[in-house]
Amino acid sequence: MTDPLAALRPWEAPEVTSWGRLPMNAVDRRPGALSLDGEWRFRLLPAPQAADGVPWSALHVPGAWTMQDTDDRPQYTNVTMPFGAFPPHAPAADPTGVHERDLDVPAEWAGRRIVLQVGAAESVLLVHVDGRPVGLSKDSHLAAEFDLTEVVRPGARSVLRLTVVKWSDASHIEDQDHWWHGGITRSVLLYATDPLHLADVTVRARRSGELRVDCAVRDRGGALPDGWYVSADLDGELLAQDAEFDRLNAEDDRGSDFLGEARVRTVVPGVRTWNAEQPELYGLTVRLHRADGSVADTSYHRVGFRDVEIAGRDLLVNGERVFVRGINRHDFHPLTGRTMSYDDMRADLVLLKRFGFNAVRTAHYPNDPAFYDLADELGLYVVDEADIESHDHAHEIADDPRYLNAFVDRVSRMVLRDKNHPSVIIWSLGNESDYGANHDAAAGWVRRHDPTRPLQYEGAAKRGWADPDVASDIACPMYAPLAECVAHALSGEQTKPLIQCEYSHAMGNSNGTLADHWAAIESTPGLQGGFIWEFWDHGILQRVSGGRPVGRAGAGLYDNGVAAPGHRWAYGGDFGEATHDGAFVADGMVFPDRTPKPALYEHRELAAPVRIRCFRHEGIVLANHQHFRGFDWLTATWELALADGRTLTGPAELPELCPGETAAVPLPFEVPADGGEAWLTLRVTTAGDQAWAPTGTEVCAPQIRLRAPVPAPAAVPGGPDVEVDGEGLLLHPLLAAAPTLSLWRAPTDNDELGGIAPRWRAWGLDSLVRKVVSVRRAHDRVTVLAEYAGTTGVVRHRQEFTAVEGGIRVDESAELPDRFDDVARVGSVFETVAGPELLEWFGQGPWESYPDRAAGAPVGHHSLPVDELFTPYLRPQESGGRHGVRRFTLSAPDAAGLAVELDEPRQVSVSRYRAEDLTAAAHHDELVPRAGCVVHIDAAHRGLGTASCGPDTLPSYLVAPGVHRWSWTLRTL
Repeated sequence: MTDPLAALRPWEAPEVTSWGRLPMNAVDRRPGALSLDGEWRFRLLPAPQAADGVPWSALHVPGAWTMQDTDDRPQYTNVTMPFGAFPPHAPAADPTGVHERDLDVPAEWAGRRIVLQVGAAESVLLVHVDGRPVGLSKDSHLAAEFDLTEVVRPGARSVLRLTVVKWSDASHIEDQDHWWHGGITRSVLLYATDPLHLADVTVRARRSGELRVDCAVRDRGGALPDGWYVSADLDGELLAQDAEFDRLNAEDDRGSDFLGEARVRTVVPGVRTWNAEQPELYGLTVRLHRADGSVADTSYHRVGFRDVEIAGRDLLVNGERVFVRGINRHDFHPLTGRTMSYDDMRADLVLLKRFGFNAVRTAHYPNDPAFYDLADELGLYVVDEADIESHDHAHEIADDPRYLNAFVDRVSRMVLRDKNHPSVIIWSLGNESDYGANHDAAAGWVRRHDPTRPLQYEGAAKRGWADPDVASDIACPMYAPLAECVAHALSGEQTKPLIQCEYSHAMGNSNGTLADHWAAIESTPGLQGGFIWEFWDHGILQRVSGGRPVGRAGAGLYDNGVAAPGHRWAYGGDFGEATHDGAFVADGMVFPDRTPKPALYEHRELAAPVRIRCFRHEGIVLANHQHFRGFDWLTATWELALADGRTLTGPAELPELCPGETAAVPLPFEVPADGGEAWLTLRVTTAGDQAWAPTGTEVCAPQIRLRAPVPAPAAVPGGPDVEVDGEGLLLHPLLAAAPTLSLWRAPTDNDELGGIAPRWRAWGLDSLVRKVVSVRRAHDRVTVLAEYAGTTGVVRHRQEFTAVEGGIRVDESAELPDRFDDVARVGSVFETVAGPELLEWFGQGPWESYPDRAAGAPVGHHSLPVDELFTPYLRPQESGGRHGVRRFTLSAPDAAGLAVELDEPRQVSVSRYRAEDLTAAAHHDELVPRAGCVVHIDAAHRGLGTASCGPDTLPSYLVAPGVHRWSWTLRTL
């Protein structure tokens, strides 16, 4: 028998968004639901209409089949569609997953309305019960509900079949920067209600305390029974149905035989408002009653009283202009792909709160419903984004009337589901889909249904950031150069808040100039923040042998961002796919196991609620950089780091400051007269348990210098003669390779994709040829002149080795020709013999830092094992650098070590890998650590920028041609 659903070929019919699917709503009915998660029977067909002769296997639902050891594996593309068919067509080879299980409906559900909810299916869902077609749905990231009352019998067994077609017309508008999967990726539920039920609930809670609850009521039998009514209570206080609303409806003849409308309204005195800093929530229970007073249906909601509005060029929350310290986030897990547990999502948001983020953009689709509950509870502003991205065919689809219904359907269903969450402050019409009539149609629906929130859409920027007639209330460009943002804000032409929907691309060793961005944002009216791209590195844990995803069994096979031996983090191309975009999927602020990257600490400090403004006389000036909260939830200790090696600590008392206020605070100690350079750090921690952090969690560590460096006394000449070989290379018992000139770093993702590394290679900086010009010896020093030839220029390098008391002073200079106008670094590189295991240094740390990403690494005395200095970015590249290092030691418990003193704060890195080792490797399992340490001391080091997708570093962080000078002293411990 021909299946009528399949006969429609809905996978190539963009006009068809659903059939038999219930309207989306915001009613909470999970309590009492029957979970259908677990093992299902499964077969994977090569195409939707292929002969169904494939044997059954087992598959876990929810879960993508691409992550569960099938022959259809994950594929990553950013822009290009993974198949060649033009919209609305799908390829002939179209993996189709048939999921089947027995369905036992509880006998006590007799006489009730029975509903199936499929949390998400990618990308077309066909539903059958006992072979009968029930419905179909599209939209891979929103739930679909179907009324099964007529096709199942309580107390009896049925067979539920969910068929998921992977590629479809819908795939062309789900072309997001993420792995492509197939399957049922969120939970499947069966629940029952009374035939008389709440069809929808809309909650509007204002900061004034005004609460309005609108209820839509239906009866599955058709006509509504007489006498029904609605009641509600808020934190136990009973509210009544709004009689005035009922009267006006009657006068306007708005009554209906099949749709009932009721409203509950009240004003809460002394209301506690909701915001991201203090997410105050009330419990609202809505009840639908029959005429005799018995309860037919109930829905529970957590209510936050808050207002969102735009005033001029400012976005206001509860009347306050707030900075949007945001991040983009996908639903992702390295073992399951898109499927996340409640605990997974909570861990994501807790981490974001601990590192100073107050906003999330759901890139690029509505997230799991639990995400919004958590954002309400923990306090995060959400830009809720519709499941629309037609990146590869954006221009064609934006005005294509065949896709009109899909645009409106996806945007409206998102709004209907999420409208009651106080965390959602902005609706987004999607991502990277050009701009056309389909967007305007969706925007019109939202503005009519929910006038309480602004809309944004980046694609509207093609008409200009200030155009008042586009479907975006916010100017939300992507990766706009900082200078352009500032110029727009100062132009006098700005009409909307400027909040970048994406900026500071976090691919590999990145997020350079983040501090410069926030310095401009916080000092320029009209600039209000943005959303870093993005939270996750989407590395999938993969067995190196066999190349398959490890799947759910892989827990414990990774730690601190590193995969266990025999495994690796896979990126585009690692599953044999011909069309892919490589490591571009690894562009997050955390590693795939949620281990923070160093850039996360940079953001934490830039978002610090407590700031030290300046040091004057015998005190400092503290500032409260929050919007709604004082310092009562915080406590602090002070830490004084002295250049002589001492670190002094003590308790600090934070003043009572309202948001935005500053106060002069005396130093709680007397700075020792000796000790040289002195730095004060204020370690700020939580004074009590927060929903997102236990007592004692560090929130920030603002720092200020109290005393400048004291010039070091001149080294006393003396000691053994300096020894060099015939090529003028230093001979030293602790060095396996003598110090030579280095202009090359293992290219970062920004270097490669930004076109910088190819230029370095063209100059020959990765393969400079050294030629000694002269070696001049004196009784206590040796001077070596050498030339380093690239393919297009020569660098003159001078080294002077001087014997000093206890060691050797090395004075160096390098003259770069004008054509070398932007090199990676200028400095020395040498290698130690085997033995050193511990690095101790005075400088910025403890985590990795670079010239344009150093605000989050305080100056102090730090120590780490050498093997922990390296940062395991998914594609090996330059990493592990420490900025502003004054001196360091490398030591071993049972061998001699070395100490290095620098003439001024320098960029230093210590690693087990040479730059060429990192350059040659595609994954970390290919790296073999060296026995000794590779040490770089840089006179100048190029900034990181974000040129893999966005602006490069600023000109002030480039390494210019000309003469560079530096010196350092090497001693034996």
